[in-house]
Amino acid sequence: QVQLVESGGGLVQPGGSLRLSCAASGFTFSVYYMSWYRQAPGKQRELVATITSVGLTNYASSVKDRFTISRDNAKNTVYLEMNSLKPEDTAVYYCSAFVRALRYWGQGTQVTVSS
Repeated sequence: QVQLVESGGGLVQPGGSLRLSCAASGFTFSVYYMSWYRQAPGKQRELVATITSVGLTNYASSVKDRFTISRDNAKNTVYLEMNSLKPEDTAVYYCSAFVRALRYWGQGTQVTVSS
């Protein structure tokens, strides 16, 4: 079965950095797009970044030039490098894959940006 397990969240000061990881299993990771979403308290879940099977990327305008999505197909892992973090980046971050017509989610990892 498809499993997505995020790690790397935590508390960071404004201007700081974090790197999130998502370990995937149960499907042929290398051929699927992978995405990161986030959900802040009281808000809808929003798409943060997507990476295609060949490494093309797309970002939400709010994180462009600050966040970088990448993947390591040998490790079945997708990453989200987050720099210049702002309080408004505080949210639960979810890894997601759309596999065989179903969308799968990880359990989420909390990112809190606060002084």
